[in-house]
Amino acid sequence: MKVGIISDTHGYWDDRYETYFAECDEIWHAGDIGNIDVSNRFEALKPRFRAVHGNIDDDKLRVRYPEFLRFKVENIEVLMTHIGGYPGRYDRSIATELRSNPPQLFISGHSHILKVMPDKHLNLLHINPGAAGKTGWHKEQTLVRLTIEGNNFTDCEVITLGKR
Repeated sequence: MKVGIISDTHGYWDDRYETYFAECDEIWHAGDIGNIDVSNRFEALKPRFRAVHGNIDDDKLRVRYPEFLRFKVENIEVLMTHIGGYPGRYDRSIATELRSNPPQLFISGHSHILKVMPDKHLNLLHINPGAAGKTGWHKEQTLVRLTIEGNNFTDCEVITLGKR
């Protein structure tokens, strides 16, 4: 299964999202979608769209998408939230859950800092796709594509859309 991972669009739509996610079976958005119009455009792409709300998302998005989302793809347990931190510095809102019941894949956004890194202590892969929108302090817009096959992650690609 090929997955497109994105975060921090902040109400911005780029037609290249559709281009880069065209071959994906699912699209995962790690919060700060920005507005209902952007979420509707992602849902209209027709691969399965999963998302969590972020700290800037309004009540419409908070009703539609949860703060935390746990699900299974192939044989991989996935946990996604917006504010998550990273290995060794997890946010306290998720740290207890990660330590008591670690997934194989942990997705978060918020920091606008692209990270793809293992947590050897919890035996999981952490991905923060950076920020794909134009709002924030990041210098480049990024997103990630990943293939999940059974228990394995393959073909992890970082895609840079360009300067913010």
